[in-house]
Amino acid sequence: MTDEVHGSRLNVVVYTQAFCGYCAAARKLLQQKGVAFEEIDVTLSAARRREMTDRSGCRTVPQIFIGAEHVGGYDDIAKLEQDGRLDDMLGLSG
Repeated sequence: MTDEVHGSRLNVVVYTQAFCGYCAAARKLLQQKGVAFEEIDVTLSAARRREMTDRSGCRTVPQIFIGAEHVGGYDDIAKLEQDGRLDDMLGLSG
């Protein structure tokens, strides 16, 4: 799903799985910012999990992409928010 924010076209993708607290926290943070994102649930799909691993190099969830850039997991996106850099990455500042 793409989202138009302040004239920027974003493609935010979050790989998740069921019963994952960090996944829920990542979703909540993005939702609070009003950012639309595509959620790909890898719980029951070996192919989707392999896609996530191939794209990110990581096997843990969540894995978050903003555009073509792999941001990392929830701790990484939370750190970007804490440092005041997430809004820029999402195209929300300006």
